[in-house]
Parts: sequence; C-alpha cells; structure tokens
Amino acid sequence: MDDSSSTTPAPDAIRNLVMVCIGLTSVFVAQTMLLLAVPLRALELGASPSLVGLILSAPYLLPLVFAIPLGGIVTRVGPQKVFFIGAVGMMLGPWLSVALPTFSGLLATQVVIGLAHVVMVIAAQSVVAGLGRGRALERYFGWYTMCLSGGQLVGPLLAGRLIDTLGMGWVFAAIGAIPAISLISSCYFVGNARRGHATPRSLLGYRAQASLLRDNIGVQMSIAVTVAVLFALGAHAAFLPVYLEELTFSATLIGVLVSLRALSAMLIRPIMPQVIQAMGGRSKTMIASVAAVAMGLMWTGMTGSAVALAVLAMLVGLGSGISQPLSMVILAEHVKPEQRSSALGMRLMGNRGAQVLAPLILGVIAELVGFTLTFLLAGAALLAVMLLVIRLAPAFDQAERDNTD
Repeated sequence: MDDSSSTTPAPDAIRNLVMVCIGLTSVFVAQTMLLLAVPLRALELGASPSLVGLILSAPYLLPLVFAIPLGGIVTRVGPQKVFFIGAVGMMLGPWLSVALPTFSGLLATQVVIGLAHVVMVIAAQSVVAGLGRGRALERYFGWYTMCLSGGQLVGPLLAGRLIDTLGMGWVFAAIGAIPAISLISSCYFVGNARRGHATPRSLLGYRAQASLLRDNIGVQMSIAVTVAVLFALGAHAAFLPVYLEELTFSATLIGVLVSLRALSAMLIRPIMPQVIQAMGGRSKTMIASVAAVAMGLMWTGMTGSAVALAVLAMLVGLGSGISQPLSMVILAEHVKPEQRSSALGMRLMGNRGAQVLAPLILGVIAELVGFTLTFLLAGAALLAVMLLVIRLAPAFDQAERDNTD
C-alpha cells in the first residue's frame, strides 16, 4: 500500500474536504432525524410493522436503479453542481410531509430524500477519493466519515427532543431547513470538485461495473462488506426505534440509544489507519468489523435493559465505523480515477439494495415472529457473509501487495 501520509496536503484538497464534510454532515443530520421521525409518524398514523417496512424502504428504490448512471453524471458534470442540486432535494423532501400529513406524504418524502441523498453522497465520495492514496486516503475518509457520524449522532438526539416537545409538522419543517447549510458549502468547492471530465461511456455503464465486480478482487471485497453491513444496519436503524417503543422507552431515550451507534463510529474513524495497522492489515480489519456488527445485532433483541442496549449499539457502531470508510478506500484504490464515480455509484446501488430488502424482509419477519428472532436472523446472515470475506482475504491481500509494488 502506497503511504502518502508524509505528503503535505494541497490547500485546495483541504478546502474541498472541509466543505464536503460541512455540507454532508448537515444532510446526515436531516436524514437521521427522518430515520426516527418517519417510523414514529407512521405508527402515529396506525401503520403495521410491514407497512412501516415499506415506507422505510422507499428512499432506496430509485437509487437502486439509478446509482450507476448518477455516478456517470457526477463524472461528466462535476461534483459541485450535483451536490447543489441534491441539497435542494434534501430541503424539499421533508416539506412534502408538511404539505401532505398522510401515508402518501411520508412516501413522497422518502422517495425524494432517497434520490437527493444518493447523488450528494456519490459527489462527496468522488471528491474525497481524489485527495490521496494509502494511509493518507484512509485518514481523509476517516475524517469524512467521522463528520458524517457526528451528523448521525446529532440527528436522532435533535429529532427525539423535537418530537417530545413539538408537533410532527414542525419537526418535518425543521428537518427540511437544515440542508440549506449544504447549499452554501457547495458554493465554496474549488479545483477538480467543480469540473466534470469527458469519459467514454464504456467505462461508466452497467456493463463496465459488472466487469469490475467480476474481475476486481478489491471491488468484490468492498461490495461484499458494505452491502452485508448495510443490510444489518438497515435492521438496526429501521426497527430499533419500534422495538424500543414497545419497551415503553421515551422518544428522547430512543434518540440517545440510536445516537450511541453513531457516537462509537465517530470516535473510531479518526484513528482508522492505526486500527488497521494494529489489526494486521485491511482484510483482517474487515473481518473483525463485520463480526462486531453481527454480534451486536444478534444480542439486541434479547434484552430490554437500556444499559445492555447501549453497549450493543456501541459495538455495532465500532464495527460499522471501520467497515464503511475502509470499503470506500479499497474501492477508490482498486479502480481507475475515471471510473471512481461510477464504481462508487455501484457500491451505493448495492447499499440501497440492502436497505430496500432489509425493512421489507425483516418487517415481515418481525410481524410473524417478533423482534428477538428478527435481530438474531439479521446478525446470522451477516456472519454468513463474513465467511465469504474470509475466503476472499488471501487473494485480496495479494492484490494489495501488487498495488504497493
């Protein structure tokens, strides 16, 4: 692995990293507020667990289909314009639920938010992926994802407090105002973040990404880990608030417990290069992080203790806090620069597929057998994927050595 950590970062790189972090952090505050507000609003309207699952899967339907073409658009148009347009969508989405305080309004909010969010994430990741290599890139993605975790930490806390003190209409109105910060930050992008690149369609389409997934061990490792962990996190994010409400926890306490996962992820991400070194390499770190998420999830439905649930949420946060940024680093370093946006779009397409399936499948399971078995089965599925990661590890380690040479 090329270690560029000794290279002094260019001022433009630092400026773009800061602007991306500020803008996307505000978006993640709004998005995670919705993760708490939407299921509680759906329950307020009388939704069943399966209907809650349907509503929660809605943001991921369009990105599941369009993530790869959107990555191509980011490459050609440039991240700055796409980031700006996505921010407008992030503002409009929650206000649809204010205008239509019904199931239809919730669905419309979720669909708009899902599409706006994915284009902003692709644009942001494309900017960060071009800032360096090796441990320097690990550090940049660590700081980037730490800021996003900060947004995920603040969002549920703020949403829980607002839900306990204000009406749902005011909550959704406040959520829609927050992404205005990202509109402003996008105006300060400089250099490559403002420019698109003419790239052959043969490098950007579905066929090119399928070829990468078939032939590139780094892409395989990245996609396998991120999709599996996102499926598990989909269960945790979608059904933990509902499970905790069944335990008669207040919205404020629910927000605290949900935020603990983000806090753990946030705290570990700045030291990601040191963790990888201590674990003995990227593949071992990936395996350990998947195991941590699986164990934390499997035990969640087996306790009603707030203290135990807090510990388990932190375990899930530590595992996901390493696996997600590391999967981005691996993908960025194992593809050509002109393919990064589309490859990141493919990664997000897999993520959205997992996030669509998790609420739908696990919502039905929860309705049939309850939350204890639902969390247990989701964790067991993640352990099964960990076996695949272990099998890929030797070939991946060899590819890492070849990249270093």
